[in-house]
Amino acid sequence: MSAIRHSKQRDAIKAYLLSTTAHPTAEIVYEHLKKEFPNISLGTIYRNLNFLVEHDEARRLNCGDGFDHFDGNLSPHNHFFCRDCGQIFDLHMQEIDHIDVLASAGFSGKIEEHVIYFRGLCENCLKKD
Repeated sequence: MSAIRHSKQRDAIKAYLLSTTAHPTAEIVYEHLKKEFPNISLGTIYRNLNFLVEHDEARRLNCGDGFDHFDGNLSPHNHFFCRDCGQIFDLHMQEIDHIDVLASAGFSGKIEEHVIYFRGLCENCLKKD
């Protein structure tokens, strides 16, 4: 197995993901990083985001809005997706690891993790109604 080559751009992408809780798309990461790396391409952003996901250094979130969102927070946590404004929020809640036990009842496979998305209206969108 060959050594993984170090990349300033990949480090900057990872640092940006760790600095935000906005769960950006590749396009948002691109807009943010092109200030620091004017010659960076959107393709480079996609390749490096995929690399980070494949090497368990970031998570890809699919919230059903047609875009991949990325999260640098690898600790177990759940997400809320606002169906009106499209924002994704980390939910700070009590651990629900017991859901794996409930899901395993009557299931002969092995559950290794779960992904839960809560959907609805965020506080700001609720105020608009």
